[in-house]
Amino acid sequence: MTTTAGTIDRAAIEHALMTDGITALKGAFSAAWADRMREDIEAAFEEAIGREGGAVGRGPNRYYVEIHPEQLRGFLDIVSHPWFRAVCETALGPDYKVLELGFDIPFAGAQNQPWHRDFPSPPETYEGRRLTSLAFNLTAVDTTEDMGPFEIAPGTQWERGEDFDHGMFPARETWPRYEAIAQRKLPRRGDMSARSALTLHRGTANRSQLSRPVLVVGVDAPGAGHDAFHDMAMTQDFSDSIPEDVRAHLLGRVVDRLEPIVQQHTIEGLVMGEA
Repeated sequence: MTTTAGTIDRAAIEHALMTDGITALKGAFSAAWADRMREDIEAAFEEAIGREGGAVGRGPNRYYVEIHPEQLRGFLDIVSHPWFRAVCETALGPDYKVLELGFDIPFAGAQNQPWHRDFPSPPETYEGRRLTSLAFNLTAVDTTEDMGPFEIAPGTQWERGEDFDHGMFPARETWPRYEAIAQRKLPRRGDMSARSALTLHRGTANRSQLSRPVLVVGVDAPGAGHDAFHDMAMTQDFSDSIPEDVRAHLLGRVVDRLEPIVQQHTIEGLVMGEA
């Protein structure tokens, strides 16, 4: 389900997340806003790629980097956006927490990833059919077919996954089933999507000569437990500048000085090469 800016239908949001496992808002921000986001992503990548643990490989020519909110000029625009807040409240309840900010960059030559989910499914989801986390994505470019678009297998957020490798990677012989139902996403600058990271997905081969950076914002329901894999932080001045009704939903620590993040949330199967 994709909506346009100015319309928020919570029933439709819930239906999309409970069925396909993904929903989206076209034109959440302007193209110029997305261009500034890309500038910040590229600056953060140049800093991260030059130090140990700064950028994690997610397959050939594909990287993931976590950053602090102050490294992204548009961070508060995202977490205070009415649609972002409505999706979080609808899926995760009123006490949701934003705990992850990062970005994926598949460069030219990136290969098909294996079908995967980002972590094993908890009992609350595969038994209770309740989502406990969301991943929001915002593209920094207008995505085209040759840039290695994101693919998702709708409805697979409910699969138990007990036979998946590490609880995340279904066996290769089952991939044709996911390919048969796959939806390929071609978002444009300014679009924002939200999905269950348990819905099986993959990045596809980037056959262009361009990179395809995409921002990721991770959100948990209380008790989901993914905060152990992330270390978002902010200075006191930045924290004080955030409206209290927004700050209450941010999990980041307040620190005297920001330190570069050493990536903790590695996904071993995505580091091993071409799917």
